[in-house]
Amino acid sequence: MSVFDGKVLLLTGGTGSFGRKFTEILLTEHNPRSVRILSRGELLQMEMHNQFRDDRLRFLIGDVRDRSRVFRALNGVDIVVHAAALKQVPTCEYNPIEAIRTNIDGAVNVIDACLDNNVEQVLAISTDKAVHPVNLYGATKMVAEKMFIQANLFTSGRRSRFSCVRYGNVVGSRGSVVPLFREQATSGEITITDPRMTRFWITLENGVRFVMNAISRMKGGEIFVPKIPSMKVTDLAGVIAPGARQLTIGKRPGEKIHEILLTEDEATHAVEMPDSFIIGSEYPFWGERDFDGGKKLPDGFRYTSDTNTHWLTRKELMDYLKGC
Repeated sequence: MSVFDGKVLLLTGGTGSFGRKFTEILLTEHNPRSVRILSRGELLQMEMHNQFRDDRLRFLIGDVRDRSRVFRALNGVDIVVHAAALKQVPTCEYNPIEAIRTNIDGAVNVIDACLDNNVEQVLAISTDKAVHPVNLYGATKMVAEKMFIQANLFTSGRRSRFSCVRYGNVVGSRGSVVPLFREQATSGEITITDPRMTRFWITLENGVRFVMNAISRMKGGEIFVPKIPSMKVTDLAGVIAPGARQLTIGKRPGEKIHEILLTEDEATHAVEMPDSFIIGSEYPFWGERDFDGGKKLPDGFRYTSDTNTHWLTRKELMDYLKGC
């Protein structure tokens, strides 16, 4: 019996790439009592309904900005996966107040509603851009991470536990560079912002399965970071469009050359597991956590996309691109 069997789950932003894959795996491999999808778009909800045709699915029109709607949607829910966010870096830069209202104020609404509805487990999806953020999107996700971790302060007398998962770029998700490169490939020329650029990469399915695994072992207050491969953007362009000219156009505002998933400061209160790193809270207000035999990290350890020990080969890149 899995942690999801017989439970009522709610996914915020559930009609996105992550939500659809999460729902697919959840309904085919587990037996939840029901799965609620909270999102703003009726068209995407209708498409998702037609895709699954499963009586356990419930579709709720709503926005995480709407406090009362979030409270109502969470009545009777056991597990929440918070995936709703404005995620496009340029969009957040151009619309900073809107990004704050969704990514920060919306997170507050989810936290408050989970506490008041006595939701058992709450997992928020974060990003490597939340680490040493250089753009507004990353900054809002950094704040959201801290709020979800600190929400454990208010769980006395309640069963609620809050944790986060933090990972890198998702292959084939909406906003991925893959569709852009494929479109440009037809012209024989691909634009590269900086040839030195590296990124962490994870498939959509691996991301979903990591989140499910984190829910099964979370105790509250952790940030789960998967061990995932790095790739060079120039290598990706070469696989998608071999022989095409790669034109360097310069780094975009708010863009990093390399990404970070775990800083040297976080490493002092993190442990290494076979498949991941688990960052514990710096604050001991809910007691010491036993991370099931996790190994302490050495002083000065950092997990960055340019110093990673696992790099995608050309064949692995091609395998990653299949189906997306």
